Amino acid sequence: MGRIIDIIGGVLIGIVVVIAVVLNKRSHGNYSLDKRYFQRRWTKLQKLCSDRKLWYKAIVDADNLLDEALKRKHFKGKSTGERLVSAQHYFSSNDSLWFSHKLKNRIEEEDLRKLTKQQTLDALASFKLALTDIEALSSKRKGKTS
Repeated sequence: MGRIIDIIGGVLIGIVVVIAVVLNKRSHGNYSLDKRYFQRRWTKLQKLCSDRKLWYKAIVDADNLLDEALKRKHFKGKSTGERLVSAQHYFSSNDSLWFSHKLKNRIEEEDLRKLTKQQTLDALASFKLALTDIEALSSKRKGKTS
């Protein structure tokens, strides 16, 4: 009889944990973001790409924009990296996002200014996808070409 009670208790604890995880994941979705604001900021940082000398700044700005969106969605963490971990299940390409975030850290820590076109394109595409994944940017701009 005691063994059955232990099993039932274990199953109930498992159910509670699953419910808590689902509710926690949903709670971030309850914070809607102003997509127009984030689209304006994204468009502004894209303009930096017209000057090769400013590619590094576009990547830094994209990482900062993502961090701002994560904060506004109330993802936990004291740093961008911690918030990325907290939000990792929302991202469709977590590995490439981490590569891009680490590139941004190298830009700041090593004063890295010379980037290849491919590094820049990959990093910005990854940040844009992440912003879309957490609904800071629309996946398609309705009525407008982008």
